[in-house]
Amino acid sequence: EIAVRIAHAAAALGIETVAIAPPADATALHTTVATMTVALPAVGDPVAAYLDIDAVIQAGVDAGCDAVHPGYGFLSENAEFARRCAAAGMTFVGPSPEALELFGDKDQARALANKLDIPTVLGSPAAIAAPGDAAAAAESIGYPVMLKAAAGGGGRGMRAVMEPSELADAFERCQSEASAAFGDGSLFLERLVVDPRHIEVQVMADNTGAAVHFFERDCSVQLRNQKVIEIAPAANLDPDLRAQILADALTLISGASYHNAGTVEFLVEPATGDYFFIECNPRIQVEHTITEQVMGTDLVLSLIHISEPTRQAEIS
Repeated sequence: EIAVRIAHAAAALGIETVAIAPPADATALHTTVATMTVALPAVGDPVAAYLDIDAVIQAGVDAGCDAVHPGYGFLSENAEFARRCAAAGMTFVGPSPEALELFGDKDQARALANKLDIPTVLGSPAAIAAPGDAAAAAESIGYPVMLKAAAGGGGRGMRAVMEPSELADAFERCQSEASAAFGDGSLFLERLVVDPRHIEVQVMADNTGAAVHFFERDCSVQLRNQKVIEIAPAANLDPDLRAQILADALTLISGASYHNAGTVEFLVEPATGDYFFIECNPRIQVEHTITEQVMGTDLVLSLIHISEPTRQAEIS
């Protein structure tokens, strides 16, 4: 879906596009809307083909591409891939490798938020690699707690733990899922915020340091930590609370010297109205389309604009 979306945005700007696909996806929709298609080597699992940095870079070089748009998923948050694109002379339509590394590690992101006086949920001070360390951290924080993968996102590698007897099994499951999904089994613990509102802020920043938000989305309706319904703007959100959350989202982005689209996510505790930063997704997000409908702004097209090396502060 996102590859099709990117191809349409590029076509609107008169920019040619190159789709990549392994043999299993040779007739997939994204190959029909791009200007041309380059076949990726067959490596067994079709998904693995899209994760083959060497093959993806070579496809772009062979096709004479000026830029690579990673979309979401696959290599979109891979700092090494971003570096390799630059080394091959192709603009990575995304954040800097440093920003990808920062926000790809939730512990580092939490540390930055704390430094900037943005509230975070009480949690373990560093990544946890062993069940015994998790038990000690949970005892210090107090149950219930939430186990989370330190890398990646999308609701994978997460488990709520209500009491000590559940911790060992939850740790093993989270670590296994995180290793499979992100190649990193590191976990961390947070105090579980029960039945929170989940508010995410769409932001965009260019290479000059100009940054704006496109207000918020409420993604509180979830199933197995996967977002099901997005509402924009968030209904019945206190205006002062909304202003604080939006301001903190921009503070975080500016403090990270971030550029590109991103989504800064917060939890709001219903009983107290307290809010907490939980993570920043350094990429265009699946849910960007609801913000486009509300704001009347083509975010994907804007991303292409602000990624052009000669382009100035398009969003200011």
